[in-house]
Amino acid sequence: MLGRLNHVAIAVPDLEAAIAQYRDVLGANVGIPQDEPDHGVTVVFIELPNTKIELLYPLGADSPINGFLEKNPSGSIHHLCYEVDDILASRDHLVEKGARILGNSEPKIGAHGKPVLFLHPKDFNGTLIELEQL
Repeated sequence: MLGRLNHVAIAVPDLEAAIAQYRDVLGANVGIPQDEPDHGVTVVFIELPNTKIELLYPLGADSPINGFLEKNPSGSIHHLCYEVDDILASRDHLVEKGARILGNSEPKIGAHGKPVLFLHPKDFNGTLIELEQL
C-alpha cells in the first residue's frame, strides 16, 4: 500500500531562520513559503535528491502547530508523509485494520494540490503519518 516517502515535516518556531539555515548553512534548494489556510500552516519545501523536507510554521492563532511548538519550543519532526496510489482505498483498508483517521476521515487537498489524510499517531508508534495520493 505505501509508496515512497514524500517528505519529512519539521515544525519550526522561526520560519525565516529555518529557511536561512537550510539554504545558507546546508546549501539546500529551498522553495518559497506558501500559506495553507485549510491546514493552518505556512509551508516551505526543501528539495533533496531522494525526498523533500517540509518546514511547517503556524498560520494564525488557531494553527494546530501552535500546540506542537508549545511542547517542542525548539521545533521538531512533526510527521512523515507517504505516497499512496488510491487514498480512498488506502483509508478503507486502514480503517478495516483498526487505524484511526484524523478529522472527519475525508481527504483534504494538501500543499502539493493532492488529496491527503492524517493517521492517528497513537496507532503508529507515536508518529503522525500523512498519506498523499499520487
